[in-house]
Amino acid sequence: MDTSQVTIPDLGGRTAIVTGANSGLGVETTRMLVAAGARVVMAVRDEVKGRAAADSVGGDTEVRRLDLADLASVREFADRWEGDLHLLINNAGIMAVAQGTTRDGFELQFGTNHLGHFALTNLLLEHITGRVVTLSSGLHRSAPGIDFDDVNLERGYTPYRAYNQSKLANLLFTLELQRRLEDAGSPVLSTAAHPGYAATGLQSHGANPVSRALLLMGNRIFAQSPAHGALPTIFAATQDVPGAAFAGPKAMGGLRGAPALSSRSEAAWDGRAAKRLWALSEELTGVAFPLRPKDRG
Repeated sequence: MDTSQVTIPDLGGRTAIVTGANSGLGVETTRMLVAAGARVVMAVRDEVKGRAAADSVGGDTEVRRLDLADLASVREFADRWEGDLHLLINNAGIMAVAQGTTRDGFELQFGTNHLGHFALTNLLLEHITGRVVTLSSGLHRSAPGIDFDDVNLERGYTPYRAYNQSKLANLLFTLELQRRLEDAGSPVLSTAAHPGYAATGLQSHGANPVSRALLLMGNRIFAQSPAHGALPTIFAATQDVPGAAFAGPKAMGGLRGAPALSSRSEAAWDGRAAKRLWALSEELTGVAFPLRPKDRG
């Protein structure tokens, strides 16, 4: 696997968590981090698949169960954590699935892609010493904003409307997390990434059979490999980037190529919406930002 597009520093002695690490971008991200010397905890819903993925990676890995669609599972995972955590890679996600709800009653994509990672990050934040990297998508641009009046999209669900909103939420979360970290005087960085068009299993679970078939055809013709799709995550996790940075492929309109800093939609820069989403997420999950603002006196 050629990862020469990103020079990864020595991560010996560092620990990372990668959610959704049993396949696709997650396992490739894990592979690169382990190759750089990191110990990686592979947080997965299916531990059998997770152990098979860990065997394929080799190196210093550990598989632990985490179901982001179940806040009790998120709390259990976080409660078990001990010691420093250099990197939290919020990689797991579902895409354009049929309408459904999480165990806690949230719209499935918003609940899994955003709220699960929101809760996990805040529950682990006092352990984190390096960065939080959250996976978004170029499709966040198709979301005009968060529907705060109907965040579960009960009055207008479509698979891609829900997915696009969840990916916009990922970027607003990244933005507000960085603001809060700076306000607390924390050296931790909050960054984000998107893989461009990468051939993973994500496209095979969509609710619409026509769009699913087209995406799978695109996987064979246009998409880059999962390993190359994981490079923006590694870029956001290890390179010299500012807080709230968003990394993605720089060629073909952000669909493929070497990773670089990426642009985002105007809605994804909306600080007021980011604060409103944060307050709503705290209310829905019962999890709050654990750090106190620094003394400005």
